Amino acid sequence: MATLGFRRRRARTIFTPSPLGMVVSYVVLGAWALAILFPLYWLAITSLKLPIDVNTGPYYVPNLDFKPTLENWRYIFVDLQSDTFRPYLNTVVVATTSTVLALLIGSMAAYGLARLQYQPRVGAIGTFIGCLAFAILAVVLGAPWPVAVVAAVAAFVLLLQTIGRRFRRALGNNDIAFWMISQRMLPPITVVIPIYIVFQQLGLLDTWAALIITYVAANLPIVVWLMRDYFQSVPLELEENAAIDGASRYRIFRSVVLPLSTPGLVATFLFVLVFAWNEYLFALFLTTAKAQTLPLTVAAQNATRGPQWWYMSVLILIMIVPVIAMAIALERYIARGLLVGAVKG
Repeated sequence: MATLGFRRRRARTIFTPSPLGMVVSYVVLGAWALAILFPLYWLAITSLKLPIDVNTGPYYVPNLDFKPTLENWRYIFVDLQSDTFRPYLNTVVVATTSTVLALLIGSMAAYGLARLQYQPRVGAIGTFIGCLAFAILAVVLGAPWPVAVVAAVAAFVLLLQTIGRRFRRALGNNDIAFWMISQRMLPPITVVIPIYIVFQQLGLLDTWAALIITYVAANLPIVVWLMRDYFQSVPLELEENAAIDGASRYRIFRSVVLPLSTPGLVATFLFVLVFAWNEYLFALFLTTAKAQTLPLTVAAQNATRGPQWWYMSVLILIMIVPVIAMAIALERYIARGLLVGAVKG
């Protein structure tokens, strides 16, 4: 037969590209890795340069182009110890605490949207928003906030029984989820002044509490949106079996759903942590000195003394290294968590 002696080639798939395709892939990936890693390398060697080496460079290779020194690190951690340690501690505490709280609250809300059916009436929602606006306006005009809250709650209960029930139209889970993520689409600059006034009236400016509350509110929609899709990918049969065995809804969520959703939780945690870690606008308006975070310190260093890259490179490195180290340590979870909700059924 004509086919005898013919060397059958293995059928190629997307997982077995041709040799030329492999070469092109490695070249593209290598160029991309170089573009990503070179700025980090440049930060590292800049932190080891004297000002004269930075201004007369560029120099690329330590001990060959220039003599490395730890003078910049000594200046940041010894001479400016108080100016560096406090903002760094503030960043760690505020970013970590707000991320954990956002993940805890957002995961419960996401599970509720994934497994329970809500049909809030438009009248009830409008009544709540109106009463909330009334409470905020009362606080801004000088009323004590406990009195404003009590008055708003009382007005909400009364109006809900009368005006709120006149509107029959109801919203669904998808409407609620879209409304939540739409709050993240809102430019932060549009709400920073009202937030500043509220915390000013509460006496919480320049405190950890102000930043934590703001970051939780700002990042909560991201957690709900991501985790809702991930919870929907968890097989419902597992929860039904646990319910048959007598487990409560809370026990099912804690012992069945959360362990299966670890990759999604880790990926979402890292995303939200990066947002809170690098946040600048809210920290600029809500803090002055005591609760100032590290991004403000870097900006202040640049504004007051000019672009002293040898010092700024040290500050930038100590900002990004913990996040990079955490991403490397959690890589095996993140690789699966990046596909949150992509495969269902």
